[in-house]
Amino acid sequence: MILEVAILHIKKGLSDTFEINFKKAEKIISSMNGYISHELKKCIEQEDKYILLVNWKTIEDHEIGFRKSDEYQKWKELLHHFYKPFPTVEHYI
Repeated sequence: MILEVAILHIKKGLSDTFEINFKKAEKIISSMNGYISHELKKCIEQEDKYILLVNWKTIEDHEIGFRKSDEYQKWKELLHHFYKPFPTVEHYI
């Protein structure tokens, strides 16, 4: 199992809309092959900041199975326009 970690900085004032869209997007990611679980946590100290933690069976399930899928295009449409800057994603074992 691997853990995907992304720190998400949301454009100022758009957190409420981001959270609404994330509720839609989490249905996409949770349906993917190799997906185990995820958590989205809102930062206490900094407004418009989140951490996304996703457990995958393998790194390939994330980087190939998810990111190269049609479903990922829907994920991008729902979420990517909220990020500033675009997040760095790292994987941990």
